[in-house]
Amino acid sequence: MAEFALPDLGEGLTEAEVVRWHVAVGDRVEADQVVVEVETAKAVVDVPCPHAGVVEALHGAAGDVLAVGAPLTTISCDDSTHEQHRSEERAGSGHVLVGYGTGSTAPRRRRRANPAHTEPQKPSDAGSRFNGAGAPRVLSPIVRRLARQQGVDLSNVDGSGPGGIILRRDVEAAANAEPVQAAQPDGEIRTPLRGLRGAVADKLTRSRREIPDATTWVDVDATGLLDARAVLKQRSDVGLLSLIARFCIAGLRRFPELNASVDIERNEIVQFGHINLGFAAQTPRGLVVPVVRDAHQMSTAQLSEAIAHRTGLARTGELEPQHLTGGTFTLNNYGVFGVDGSTPIINHPEAAILGVGRIIDKPWAFKGELALRKVTQLSLTFDHRVCDGGAAGGFLRYVADCVENPVAVLADL
Repeated sequence: MAEFALPDLGEGLTEAEVVRWHVAVGDRVEADQVVVEVETAKAVVDVPCPHAGVVEALHGAAGDVLAVGAPLTTISCDDSTHEQHRSEERAGSGHVLVGYGTGSTAPRRRRRANPAHTEPQKPSDAGSRFNGAGAPRVLSPIVRRLARQQGVDLSNVDGSGPGGIILRRDVEAAANAEPVQAAQPDGEIRTPLRGLRGAVADKLTRSRREIPDATTWVDVDATGLLDARAVLKQRSDVGLLSLIARFCIAGLRRFPELNASVDIERNEIVQFGHINLGFAAQTPRGLVVPVVRDAHQMSTAQLSEAIAHRTGLARTGELEPQHLTGGTFTLNNYGVFGVDGSTPIINHPEAAILGVGRIIDKPWAFKGELALRKVTQLSLTFDHRVCDGGAAGGFLRYVADCVENPVAVLADL
């Protein structure tokens, strides 16, 4: 027997609601077959099971809310499949999400027009947001909880689901239309630290609590970088962030100490052989960090395309869970907010983050003369447990040299 648990779905989410089962007890399933549809506060997700065999039990009915790590199904596995899965677990699965096997299938996030677990309503109920008792028509506990978090009064929300059922999208629309901040009589404003903002707050607090970080920075002449970008744009739409990301990847190959994490439980430094590059993205819902997996295997054009694609999905709230977890290094371009520098907070449990300030005209010593050049500031915050200032300074200086002379990175590609 193998028990399959609800995996980590990313973005700090700790639970999900069972929407619809795709299998029943006694059904035979193949490895990586989608077995259940669940809904989180962010999206609807199809969850595949890594085991092949016969379904012996389903742990939860439609409408039940399960915590991450709680059992989803029990599978009577084929002997060969079970042994293969155990071997793959020992070797290390290719999935970042907790609970997954080694296939290429990962949870799929998708939009849903109608919730599968709602019951058909009478035609006369259509468009009404109340049931017979006068209470708002809400079947999902996650929708109720989201409404509480966003400060939305469900009695004032019109449901767009069958029979006037109030769906998650209805609550989100109402939250955007209504202020979520509560003004006090003395003019004080209080905003609930919940939802995505709460998850971000928890992660940043944990980073500062657990990681003894240090920050080092340097001003660099980015005139050559802008010139290189102008040439590259004649062939493909390569952005500045993508070029700096390429420099970071090359730098991490030279200083792999920074492409690491600390395993607190085992008291070990884990240095990764792959580079999953995260980058901070500001969205209408708050700050998220999309991840480009195996960025070290991509060309500059492919990396630029992946960053642009993830950014678009982040802004529309359609990022898949595997694109929000598993990062090994993060790049933060806070220059877009018009600031010169910062001391970025490490994206726990990573070991380093590079921040990039705005690029502005400044007087600069160039070829023995004072000239007006395009200057930016790079800031590196690193975990002092994984390396000392020599490695951190070496990495930062290498990236800075690449910014000032982009051709220098060609030797490492």
